[in-house]
Amino acid sequence: MDLQLSGKTAIVTGASKGIGLAVVGGLILEGVHVIAGARSMSAELEELVAGGAAEFVAVDLATPGGPEELVRHATAANGIDILVNNVGAVAPRPEGVTSVTDGEWERTVNLTLMAAVRTIRAAVPAMSARGGGSVVTIASVNAWLPDPLVVDYSAAKAALLNFSKSLSKELGRSGIRVNTISPGPVATSLWLGEHGVAQAVSNASGGTPEEVAAAAASASVTGRFTRPEEVADLVLVLASDRFSNITGADFRIDGGLIDTI
Repeated sequence: MDLQLSGKTAIVTGASKGIGLAVVGGLILEGVHVIAGARSMSAELEELVAGGAAEFVAVDLATPGGPEELVRHATAANGIDILVNNVGAVAPRPEGVTSVTDGEWERTVNLTLMAAVRTIRAAVPAMSARGGGSVVTIASVNAWLPDPLVVDYSAAKAALLNFSKSLSKELGRSGIRVNTISPGPVATSLWLGEHGVAQAVSNASGGTPEEVAAAAASASVTGRFTRPEEVADLVLVLASDRFSNITGADFRIDGGLIDTI
């Protein structure tokens, strides 16, 4: 199926690794010019940028001015057709909710919620000027499955879903579609890396990171983690005008982890 994305311009946040990197690669394959925002370049992203279909913008999206700087770079070059809000971070809280400080709450909310809010706020005028576009935001299954181990992350992702639904109602008649994707555990460094969730839980529980990851995978009907490319493929579908009447929707990709309707 031709997704009719060729020639469009996209912003992707948190683009240097994991889901964001997979999204950049997928968009490039569809002929999209990508503005890739992250704090630092990775070797994998550098390779994609070297191909000429992507530009890297070094930006701290957790700061109030970072998202606006990224959007300004994109609008100065080509404008914006697609915005993919992917940046976020999670820190397990094995000592419980009372151990989570105000500063930790603020860092989580800043990067997981406010980075998307600020990027969207900066991008909407440019998207409206082009007659519309698609905003796809990576939420989390934890918005639906609150977990005390990641209490601040769960709350921020739930707020992100609520915000996105409200936004879809406001922007729909302007031709801007707003949708979210809620992945379960994904095979990225956020979960499986040296300082990822599996390692953090292992340090607190005494099990090995491999045992922690295996237990998390077994909670899904499919018995495995989602691959970043699978999330990226869903982003491509939601970015495409072939599906132009889909807005205000959330799509779970969790291997059946949530077993309710």
